[in-house]
Amino acid sequence: MSNVLFSGIIPALVTPLDRTEHINEDTARRLMRWHLDAGADGFYILGATGEGPVVAPGERMKLAEIAREETRARGAKAIIHVGAVDLATAKSLARHAGEIGADAISSVPPFFFGYGEKEIAQYYTELAEAADLPLIMYCSPLAGIQITYDMVGRFLRIPHAIGVKWTSYDYYTMHRIKSLQDGDVNVLNGPDETLLCGLSMGADGGIGGTYNVMPKVFRAIYDNFRAGDITAAQQWQYKANRLIDVILRFGVQPSLKEILGRLGFDCGHCVYPQKRLTEEERAGLFESLDALDYEREYL
Repeated sequence: MSNVLFSGIIPALVTPLDRTEHINEDTARRLMRWHLDAGADGFYILGATGEGPVVAPGERMKLAEIAREETRARGAKAIIHVGAVDLATAKSLARHAGEIGADAISSVPPFFFGYGEKEIAQYYTELAEAADLPLIMYCSPLAGIQITYDMVGRFLRIPHAIGVKWTSYDYYTMHRIKSLQDGDVNVLNGPDETLLCGLSMGADGGIGGTYNVMPKVFRAIYDNFRAGDITAAQQWQYKANRLIDVILRFGVQPSLKEILGRLGFDCGHCVYPQKRLTEEERAGLFESLDALDYEREYL
């Protein structure tokens, strides 16, 4: 059986929260359905964009259940990020993902204390055993650990390990990873602004945060690349990057939630004490969107 289980466009979904930082179920379901209607192949839940490490474990489980229900109804995939600062919480989340029938789990390496490769391997082994699901390593600088080609090769020996979410601009190393096991490695591009680079270096698809606010643009990048129309794929990538420039200027997570709110998806604020836009910043964000003719050009 192939390890390449996930491909296409997979939004790293924002986590809709109410004022008490509990899951806003109505918004979560409507947002997922909107993305599926726009061509999403599934969702990556509760990663960095979804604020997973700072959302309460019980709320993480609730959103995972919603995602599994919504994706199963549409034949899409649900990848649940279960990473936590302590192994016990991560294992509990992994076990829950297995119980609800998620399609895979994912996690950053254990963070904060600067763990070595032996400890990282044990962490992933225990998560895989708890979930009994395909496991995707989340290679992100946010974890503070340099993930090397050799390390990934050894990681793939762990039962259930199938590949990586590669959030790095080192596409030489990404291509080397994709070449492991005669290409039977599921590699998913992380940086939104270079999705086309990742696809050209062998990524099977992309997982991204800004997909939340322009799903059809990223669908067009992927579809045109697969059809062999590189010029069209480039133009769509350039379009995406103009909006990404705006989002980076104001802050990724708060900007995504503000934009979605403007579209009728009340996602609340980011988990405190993460940044919340001031009224001046919010006005500046919306002015920049209008300058791009956002609702006509990006939706």
